[in-house]
Amino acid sequence: MSNPLENLIENLCKLPGIGRKTAQRLAFFIMNMPENEALEIAEAIINLKKKAKFCSVCFNITENEKCNICSNSVRDHSIICVVEEPSNIILFEKTGYKGVYHVLGGNISPVDGLTPDKLKIKELEERVKTGQIREVIISTSPNTKGELTAQWIADLLKKYNVKISRIAYGLPIGIDIEFADEVTLSKALEGRKPVNV
Repeated sequence: MSNPLENLIENLCKLPGIGRKTAQRLAFFIMNMPENEALEIAEAIINLKKKAKFCSVCFNITENEKCNICSNSVRDHSIICVVEEPSNIILFEKTGYKGVYHVLGGNISPVDGLTPDKLKIKELEERVKTGQIREVIISTSPNTKGELTAQWIADLLKKYNVKISRIAYGLPIGIDIEFADEVTLSKALEGRKPVNV
């Protein structure tokens, strides 16, 4: 029979970004927690695995057939913000964005075996095909995989009567220009906007 502490450490190591030392700290922390708090964490994990599923429309995480955003009639269902993962939605929601979403489930990365058919790109095209979408905002990360994915989606959707846009990127607010690299500065110049005077 395996040691319960060692068993927990080994299982915590399966989580992304958790090495053995962090897993040990977490395991000892959990061991010293009040039993009811530790059981709440265990129950939350069990509930997540039993009840959570993907929205049938946008592939966000939900307990129902449709997520709260897709079933909200106040949202602008004619604008779709395309994101990589459900966790991205949380960030966009903080901005006050009022459209809906489409979760790809990652980015195109042939090296990692993530080809376009393994992502929810075809499902996005089906949503656009309805003719009820007026804009698709591609919000993948500004890295090689994100750019490849954005271009793939843009090429796929250009045959439809829909505005295709890409989130802007460049200098974050609060940064001193002297600390920006040339790629960031180049993107900031490309995405420049007119100043209203």
